[in-house]
Amino acid sequence: MSRFSLPIGLFAGLLFLAPASSFSSEERRPNLVIFLADDQGWGDLSVHGNTNLATPNIDSLARDGAMLENFYVCAVCAPTRAEFLTGRYHFRTGVSGVSEGTGRLNPDETTLPDLFQAGGYATGAFGKWHNGTQAPYHPLDRGFDEFYGFTSGHWGHYFSPPLDHNRKQVKGKGYLTDDLTDHALRFIEEHHESPFLCYVPFNTPHSPFYVDDNFYEKFDGLDPAMRNRDPKKEDFPATRAALAMCENIDWNVGRILKKLDTLGLREETIVVYFSDNGPNSFRWNGGMKGKKGSTDEGGLRSPFLIRWPGHIPAGRTIAEVAGAIDLLPTLTELARVPAKTAKPVEGRSFAGLLQGDPNVEWPDRQLFSVWGKKRTTVRTTRYRMDERGALFDIYKDRGQRDNVAGKHPAIAAELRNALAAYRLEADKHFAANADRPFTVGYAESTTLPARDGIPHGTIQRSSKAPNNSFFTNWTHPDDSITWDIKVGRAGEYRATVYYTCPAPNVGAGIRLAWGHATTETTVTEAFDPPLWDKSKERVAKSHYLVKDFKPLDLGVLTLKTGRDHLTLTAPNLVGERGIDVYSLVLERVDKKAETDRE
Repeated sequence: MSRFSLPIGLFAGLLFLAPASSFSSEERRPNLVIFLADDQGWGDLSVHGNTNLATPNIDSLARDGAMLENFYVCAVCAPTRAEFLTGRYHFRTGVSGVSEGTGRLNPDETTLPDLFQAGGYATGAFGKWHNGTQAPYHPLDRGFDEFYGFTSGHWGHYFSPPLDHNRKQVKGKGYLTDDLTDHALRFIEEHHESPFLCYVPFNTPHSPFYVDDNFYEKFDGLDPAMRNRDPKKEDFPATRAALAMCENIDWNVGRILKKLDTLGLREETIVVYFSDNGPNSFRWNGGMKGKKGSTDEGGLRSPFLIRWPGHIPAGRTIAEVAGAIDLLPTLTELARVPAKTAKPVEGRSFAGLLQGDPNVEWPDRQLFSVWGKKRTTVRTTRYRMDERGALFDIYKDRGQRDNVAGKHPAIAAELRNALAAYRLEADKHFAANADRPFTVGYAESTTLPARDGIPHGTIQRSSKAPNNSFFTNWTHPDDSITWDIKVGRAGEYRATVYYTCPAPNVGAGIRLAWGHATTETTVTEAFDPPLWDKSKERVAKSHYLVKDFKPLDLGVLTLKTGRDHLTLTAPNLVGERGIDVYSLVLERVDKKAETDRE
């Protein structure tokens, strides 16, 4: 057995349960506010020494609570969220990527909000979800009473964009990060008299680099005093925008901290702050190697700050290695929420470390990360082995410049074998979850965005990134768009396509088919709006294109349970092109009993 940790296979028999409460029966259980930044690096906070910006509100959590110096997440967004929500390595949960359905968290996983909801907490999420759109993957199916935000991996515009509020499409109000905070504040106000879990996964500083003038003015034209370890790689417009967006995050964190103070909830609320991966551009990050998408220190090390006055000593700094998989057992233990889960939890509770328990044991461990086909790495208390088998002494070499595998051959061999075993197990799970259709009929209304469809023929995506794209360039009657779906409940569904169409192309026929069932209509109204204004996007030539779309009723389609391709065609084009397509919505309109598909 490894002196660093248990072998991976033994995790299958482990289940972490919250210990018995040490609180009196009269004492209210703590509220929980969790901030998760999107693409904010460890170095994007002034508390870590970055003088390019000021983040006093976020920094205050370290002053008034604890800071973990070695806290690790995943290389990209959705995997981190899966590990945080379940306490399990993401490859076990169905999550393998960030788009085209690979970010979906399997429905049989128990989530942190599931546990808090079952424990009597009001639960709300306000921001970026990124672990599934259709039921039963939607936040409302994963333990949240309220959701306001977007379920995609990223969004294309940050000023009053279309959003999801409890499965209904609504229009946002103002700058998105501010708007999400407004809704979180309203939730806290409404539920402040009883325990609540308020999850605020901000959308920034993820691109597109939109930020309002009042935050950008400070950084416009800035020559950063602190730069990336390789200044030639740094994109300074991206750096300036990201710093402005981080200061906006800090302002919004301050608004929520102030609300807790105003309501007298400061001592009754655990506040957590971390990020989902390394920075999304080469900028100052403490001299570490790598950024978002990398499995080196710079891609995986995240800020982690936590405050709970009276329970977590102020100004505490913790050096032990921990990660996103540790949050479920830690937070359930702190809040006294029973943590029995359907599947084994792999994380460890570090509640004792936070509270200064002198008897807490924290054995050395192996903390793994995998991204893509080749990038796999492991971190122990002292060492990191990278994807090429190089070994680095992080105590002495946080920047991973000196390969010490030759000096420590036994350690290198042990970690190399552990990485190989981890990779084999990860690949097995990735393969098992590779063929998953999108789900329809598990809620009264299902949205199938362009992100989840496949274009055929001349049709193209508006963006190289599927997450917030629409389909365009429909130029041939043989072109089509398909969605691989599984219908969970039979019945009649009204189909609506969100489209645009220039006046010369009005009159085109649109047909939707599921097996032998079809419904069709004709485009009778032109709708050809301009692209949304990009003047507040601070990095030129981005690939994000956003415009308004209009609903077109396609009629009612009869669906039986089973799996097949839902196919959208335009057999009768008018002019040179067909419609652009943003999404397809299927809304159940009858209560027919479920039948087996023929």
